[in-house]
Amino acid sequence: MKTSTRSSKHIDEPALTVVWYKKDLRLEDHEALCVASAAGRVLPLYVVEPDYWALPDTSYRQWGLLRGAVESLRDQIADHGGRLTIHIGAVVDALKEIRSDHGPFRLVAHMETGNAWTFARDKQVHCWCRDHDIAFDEFQQYGIWRGPALDRNKWAKRWDAMMSESIRPVPEKIDWVSFGDEKLLEAKDLGLKHDGIQDLQPPGRAAALKTLESFLYDRGEPYQKAMSSPVTGETACSRLSPHLVAGSLSMREIYQATLKRQAEIAELPKSERGLWPGALKSFIGRLHWHCHFMQKLEAEPEIEWLPMARIYEGLRPPPNDDARLTAFATGHTGYPFVDACMRYLKATGWINFRMRAMLMSFASYNLWLPWQQSGEVLARLFTDYEPGIHWPQTQMQSGETGINAVRIYSPVKQGYDQDPTGDFTRAWVPELAALDGSELQEPWTLDNPPSNYPAPIVDYRETTRDAKQRIYALRRTSEAKSEAAEVFEKHGSRKPRELRERRSRKAAQNG
Repeated sequence: MKTSTRSSKHIDEPALTVVWYKKDLRLEDHEALCVASAAGRVLPLYVVEPDYWALPDTSYRQWGLLRGAVESLRDQIADHGGRLTIHIGAVVDALKEIRSDHGPFRLVAHMETGNAWTFARDKQVHCWCRDHDIAFDEFQQYGIWRGPALDRNKWAKRWDAMMSESIRPVPEKIDWVSFGDEKLLEAKDLGLKHDGIQDLQPPGRAAALKTLESFLYDRGEPYQKAMSSPVTGETACSRLSPHLVAGSLSMREIYQATLKRQAEIAELPKSERGLWPGALKSFIGRLHWHCHFMQKLEAEPEIEWLPMARIYEGLRPPPNDDARLTAFATGHTGYPFVDACMRYLKATGWINFRMRAMLMSFASYNLWLPWQQSGEVLARLFTDYEPGIHWPQTQMQSGETGINAVRIYSPVKQGYDQDPTGDFTRAWVPELAALDGSELQEPWTLDNPPSNYPAPIVDYRETTRDAKQRIYALRRTSEAKSEAAEVFEKHGSRKPRELRERRSRKAAQNG
């Protein structure tokens, strides 16, 4: 699938095609590159945009991961006899320079479901291309569809069909064109200061392939159960999310590799299959989930800052409590397991999904912080920050979609459940290293709690009770119920279980 910007004036197809790399940093399964190489000469372009890296949801660690993926792409292109052009500045300025030096060209790229800034940037590029008779074609890379004709009821089948298409090999012969520089900036040149990252996941194509293979053939067997804890999830989760963000691997490559592994497991005697069948089935569900959430932002870009159900707008109004936001961001809330998870995330750039949900739950319900503000804190910490997943998720975990169940995680119970030995908590909250059991997860119950660790910033039982009262009071209104139906029609999952739950709720509402 592609979308196009073309002038109404007829122009001959130029001999040069510029491949604008964004979050698709690979040669394999790259439709834009295949189209460009078939048409003639190819100029591969990556643009480092300083204005983007000044945004509040970008960070030093994100640039570190993306920079490594760009370096990997540069090496791959060099291995195939070409040179990656790297421009520092605005995309339109890069295109102006290419046009001035090479004359007319065609521009190709993959569609991006990014934040509001990249959306505005893409529209600016489309406008410039129209004004200068430049053909600009964008190709689909994820199971995400653009435009008003989207039918959510058919989305899953379309996703399956797209991911089952043949993986596009690297073109055998590419007529590369060189232009400009190939130097990458350091983080300090973009004004990005070190943000506490200690263990950045290795970026690039080779690391991505190694990660995929180790998950499918070694680490992934306990995936279903082990994914819930940061202790076991660190190894048992796929850890592919940063590579999907950078595009070092395509979703289709991952999906088809997983199907291949499923087929191999199915050939084994039942006694030798272990936990693999359930793990792989669950993982494929997560691949669908990835695009399902990105489709929400694609369909409604405003949900980066507005709740899906507008009736919740202003529910957690600013000005917020800056002391609470700072305590949350630094891991000094007085709740040991919450603080351990935040400190781990700050050091590694990753944490498992359930703990992400718990952190947003704690920020939104117990601290009553606007999800836009706590969401920015987490966005900067995630090396796998994907706006299309992140912003719908922050809303869902804050109870502002109108259609999802309200899930408020107990910060104490999660500590007992997900860190039963306490080793994780003690490692990341060394102030409590001498404690164990209930003393570790609830140090405020001690007669003499450690003086170097803060008391709880809020009472989690009291704030949970208050949050439930506020959320459910709003949910029970006729306006909220009416808007929820509209939100579901636009964004809701069409899984059988969720459809049954929706019908049940509707029947209850109708008496």
